[in-house]
Amino acid sequence: MLQSFLGGELFGDIFGPRPINMLALHGWMRDHTDYAGILPEAIESNLASSTGCCGILAPDLPGFGATPPPATAWGSKEYADLVARLLDAEIGEPVVVIGHSFGGRVAVRLAVGRPDLVSSLVLTGAPLARVTQDSGHGKRRRTTPAYRLGRKLNKIGIINDRRMEGLRRKYGSYDYAHATGIMRNILVRLLAENYEDDLSAIACPTEVVWGEDDRDVPLEVARVIAKTISGATLTVLPGVGHLVPVEAAGALWKAACNLL
Repeated sequence: MLQSFLGGELFGDIFGPRPINMLALHGWMRDHTDYAGILPEAIESNLASSTGCCGILAPDLPGFGATPPPATAWGSKEYADLVARLLDAEIGEPVVVIGHSFGGRVAVRLAVGRPDLVSSLVLTGAPLARVTQDSGHGKRRRTTPAYRLGRKLNKIGIINDRRMEGLRRKYGSYDYAHATGIMRNILVRLLAENYEDDLSAIACPTEVVWGEDDRDVPLEVARVIAKTISGATLTVLPGVGHLVPVEAAGALWKAACNLL
């Protein structure tokens, strides 16, 4: 059931009983309902009865689900600061943080900025590392000549903003094409961020759980992340794609419980 947090700044839900010992952060263009199946799957596979895991706090991050977008173009640090306020208000002690995709960016910033709130990390499908192979996520794709020309013509007033928006939707990434208003500015800022120093600074136990068939953030990214974070372990899920919270919720539950 949708709940309000921080006086209406955030919305989301709590899955399972209190005490809450997990925080689950969703991906870009997703919301808290991605984690709605995590307990049912754990119960069905008998994982719930054999672990000490309890409740999961799953907010809609600003701009997604029921939570309105920020007034300005936030980066992952601003998102992490808000999540820290949520944890201070609702729990007040360290939790296991699960971060999927964009939520993984926020989770890493949170773990580095407020280590007192993060007992351990589970990262999945998070585009946190740059890889060098041609197909690797994180290697900045060069825009097409048509788009670059259109951008120049738009800046000098030869083509109008409406036509430029058509070029963005035609040649831009899916996320960029479907982000509007301030959320597009946020996406651009997030994509420009560098997480290498943050990954190296993570001191808490970390499990990297990745879909072998992830086409949005390929497995090579997971390998780089696991090598960069001291002591991190990598679990690869055969037959699973990018949406691990939906496709393999039990694997995230197991990883989180292993870290308690």
